[in-house]
Amino acid sequence: MIDYQDFIYTYSTVSVQMLIVFYFFTKFLKKKIGTLYYLLFTLFGTMIIMGIQAGNIVCFLVCVLLLIIGGVFVCKVDGISAVLYAIITVEIMQFCYGIFDSVFCILYPFLFSFYQKIGILWMSLRGMALLVVIFCYMITYQYFLYYKIEKKQYILILLAPTVMIVFMGEYIRTVFLGNTIITDKNGTILNLVNKNYYLIFAIQFIGLISLFCMMFAYKKLVENFCLSTEVSLLEQAEHSLNQYIEEAKTRYEKTRSFRHDIKNHITVIKELLQNENAEQAFHYIKDMEGMAEELSFPCNTNHPVVDILIGNKLGIARSMGIDTSCSFVLPYPCLIRDIDFCIILSNALDNAIHACQDMGYKTKRYIDITGHIQGDFILLNIENSVQGKQFFQEGTGLSNIRAVAEKYCGTICIKTQDTRFILSVLLIIPQHTESISQQIY
Repeated sequence: MIDYQDFIYTYSTVSVQMLIVFYFFTKFLKKKIGTLYYLLFTLFGTMIIMGIQAGNIVCFLVCVLLLIIGGVFVCKVDGISAVLYAIITVEIMQFCYGIFDSVFCILYPFLFSFYQKIGILWMSLRGMALLVVIFCYMITYQYFLYYKIEKKQYILILLAPTVMIVFMGEYIRTVFLGNTIITDKNGTILNLVNKNYYLIFAIQFIGLISLFCMMFAYKKLVENFCLSTEVSLLEQAEHSLNQYIEEAKTRYEKTRSFRHDIKNHITVIKELLQNENAEQAFHYIKDMEGMAEELSFPCNTNHPVVDILIGNKLGIARSMGIDTSCSFVLPYPCLIRDIDFCIILSNALDNAIHACQDMGYKTKRYIDITGHIQGDFILLNIENSVQGKQFFQEGTGLSNIRAVAEKYCGTICIKTQDTRFILSVLLIIPQHTESISQQIY
């Protein structure tokens, strides 16, 4: 009867632990799943843990493996994130229970003569440990996780020391506490005598604090990455705005000069026609047409800011002997910010011009800009010639373009075909300005 009660108590305890672990694991991954998955994970997880009858380290690894499987196949997340959050979730529980196990071992010598009631103390401490586990999970979810941008290299930085703390903590826990309790015929627990459980308690507590410190450092690292990306984009925006201002000033001066002289031009043409000098008047009008052409933009996209930017960049390209073409229309006004269009096009065209420069003057060099609009989707294609097959590495310019695309829930696609380099940028036009103002680059 006693063994049956112990089995029921152990089975129910493990079931509650598995349910709580999987619930907060899915919250850490920011995923919502059905109740059935929680029940199935709790059922199978408890059966496996109860069936293997292994030590703490093996149980730890089994629980982590079960969470990884659940994260990849149920929550549909990448493997690295599943591994990281599975280890963090299980390790928080292990440290909390390790702390309360140490407390039990510290209190046991003082309650030696009341060994019959030790079980009540044990169950009370395990219940308190579970409450502390839930509290730590809530604190972790609220203050120590960062979801806006998760770069895989930063996750790996956090994963390495976390794994080290895991195995160090479990090794110390196994060596000092062991996996079994040995009692004599009077019920005295023999393997808890003459051990420094104050030190074990301190080690477990420091391990838990270290885990929180690493998560805090990870959060700050990713936040700093976001800030550095935002600063880089703002610098790009400032550069684009300065170019826009200079181009606007130049065109304004040319337009003012043309408007100032237009009456004189009309007078000259009128005199030529009155003197029946039609051929000379025709040439004069042709010269005026050339002057007016300088005031227009080489690419008419229906977006004034984009017209100025592309006109400036393609003008630079043509002065270098690079063939250029531009054919696309943008909605105007548009909830995609002018600065963001400038960041995309200025970086893309700067990279294209640089790639064409590296080809030399004897090869065919070109830059082709096209675009398509389908509903709320804008697809921009920037194609340019490159010097054969080259090793491609994403630099700051493409990273800034990708950041802007992700800001509008879009993406970028890069293709290289022989001497062709094609950059495609997909943007989704937001429905409300608030949806953009709340986002970070």
